[in-house]
Amino acid sequence: MTTDDIHALVGAYALDAVDDLERAAFDRHLRDCEACRSEVTELQETAARMADGAWSVPPPGLRDRVLAEIATTRQEAPPAPARVRRSGGLRLRLTAAAAAVVAAAVAGTTVFVVQEDRVRHERALAEQARSGDSRVRAILQSPDLVVRQEPLTTGGHVTVASSRLQDAGVILLAAREAPAEDRVFELWTLHGATALRAGTLDPGQTRILQVVEGLPDSSEVGVTVERVGGSDTPTQPMVGDVKLT
Repeated sequence: MTTDDIHALVGAYALDAVDDLERAAFDRHLRDCEACRSEVTELQETAARMADGAWSVPPPGLRDRVLAEIATTRQEAPPAPARVRRSGGLRLRLTAAAAAVVAAAVAGTTVFVVQEDRVRHERALAEQARSGDSRVRAILQSPDLVVRQEPLTTGGHVTVASSRLQDAGVILLAAREAPAEDRVFELWTLHGATALRAGTLDPGQTRILQVVEGLPDSSEVGVTVERVGGSDTPTQPMVGDVKLT
């Protein structure tokens, strides 16, 4: 893990949204990095303002999907050449050796390309995570932050923190359990009679932190249970409803 990558974990670490390996690595990093210690402390202090300790919610699919498995290429030894007649043995052995060299070169090139793609991918993820952490921090540290929380009828709660100065807000969903296998939670912002999609969880997912730009202009934040993939309109009744006005 590079220095940039470890710094990008500041927000996720403060939200307890890292896995065991990342937590151990970041714990070691904190012993030597005063800047990160300060950032973690500031973010945790701000998070303490959230009602009932709701700030144990991981970031949105950003943390659920960014660690998608990278395919690896395993180079296998070329098969042993078949036994040949003595008269043509030398020529065939040379041909087989040349083929093995070519195969090894191609395999090596493939591995290099995969590694390069992985590096680019991880750099992009680190930058995305850094940007997301900065936006969450700016919203939650805003002096006009307003926090509202309501229970879910299915168990758990939904918390909304909004700032007019930032013209944005953060929705935190912490459900007690996931819906049925073919159903998912979906977030909505309501503007009078108009409902806009604000985020769809994956099957089995019960927690999400979603940044929503322009959230203070909404009248409500709703949570529904929909078919996998989400819906264009909210299915009634909603399982969670937070009034903003």
